[in-house]
Amino acid sequence: MSDLLTTARYGDPEARLGVLTDTLRLQLARRSVRRFTGRDVTADELTALVAAAQSAPTSSNLQAWSVVAVRDPDRRARLAALAGNQAFIAQAPLFLVWIADLDRARRLARRAGTAVEAADYLESTVLTFVDAALAAQNAVLAAESLGLGSVFVGGVRNHPEEIAAELRLPPHTVAAFGLAVGTPDPDEPAGVKPRLPQAAVLHHEVYRADEADAHIPAYDARLAAYNERYGLAGGWSDRVLARLRGPESMAGRHRLREILERLGLPSH
Repeated sequence: MSDLLTTARYGDPEARLGVLTDTLRLQLARRSVRRFTGRDVTADELTALVAAAQSAPTSSNLQAWSVVAVRDPDRRARLAALAGNQAFIAQAPLFLVWIADLDRARRLARRAGTAVEAADYLESTVLTFVDAALAAQNAVLAAESLGLGSVFVGGVRNHPEEIAAELRLPPHTVAAFGLAVGTPDPDEPAGVKPRLPQAAVLHHEVYRADEADAHIPAYDARLAAYNERYGLAGGWSDRVLARLRGPESMAGRHRLREILERLGLPSH
């Protein structure tokens, strides 16, 4: 089983792991799910997902994130439109919007009659996004253990001000990303997408760019073969270059710094 899971994860029949646990099995088999059955996510399951999220590391125990659970079909439909017209957001029974949240600390400061000037600096903004991502990934793994599937949605950053209004977010917060959650539709044509070989990302002691990049052509071929199975074209390098080509490829997110400032996250 280890060989099959690892082969799928890397798209490489020679890939092996020398250790395997139940947690590793879940992680190796995880994939993005964009089609869901009609089964709802129960209140108990949601509580468990948030408990898992809150068990993630958090910088200085600031816990600088919040999450909005959206079940209302009309609100999910509006969020789907704002996040790039991604229909699976409206179809999923639960859409979790993870919030980079510095307002909780500011409310604390107001009650204490003190200042939190460090909240205005880039480090603090970065911290909130990191904390939210760590928490959300814990929730994803918990969802997998419950038989639920999910997919992250960066498209909520396409229109952050409109999403802030839709979710009635206070100042000093922003929607960092979304997470659609539900029971995977077994008929969805998707699989475990191969990742870069470890030799392309794992450096020992110091960073060796040429040695790492030598493994990219083989990965391009593996990912192109995977994409072809599901009606997609191209390998990894082409997609990276297209996604990072320029502001026009960012779906409005090139304006994020100015929008963060308007939302009360100046990030000096």
